[in-house]
Amino acid sequence: MSADGRGPDVATNRAARFSYEIVETFEAGIVLTGTEVKSLRDGKARLQDSYAAIEDGQVYLRGAYIPPYPPARDNHEPERSRKLLMHRWEIERLIGRMQRKGLTLIPTRIYFKGKRAKVELALARGKQQQDKRRQIRDRDVARDVERELKQRNR
Repeated sequence: MSADGRGPDVATNRAARFSYEIVETFEAGIVLTGTEVKSLRDGKARLQDSYAAIEDGQVYLRGAYIPPYPPARDNHEPERSRKLLMHRWEIERLIGRMQRKGLTLIPTRIYFKGKRAKVELALARGKQQQDKRRQIRDRDVARDVERELKQRNR
């Protein structure tokens, strides 16, 4: 467990960092059923193509896949909407920033903090195709430079 009380990541949304420019991150609790918690502890959740939506002053996680827990008899629906728990002032701040700046809210990871499951939400702006290409090109150049330095130091 890390110094801030977070356990290891249960699920990460790696594509989010590539497809979006992350402006700010928030931590939110998540309302789960018992079988969802057990399935999360097995580490089998997926966040690809998921997003967070604000409806009637509440935040909901949509499109996240938490598979059924095999030993359980009465299981949950794997892709149901799940309510996220945030302070009212945080939600109002999110609404304001999303409307004013054209940002979107995406989940970047799910982890346990103590006994509680948490979702890290990112306020993000979608990247254009040329930005994605530039990021790939910069990464390739850095890798080539690193390789050259390694060759020279031998």
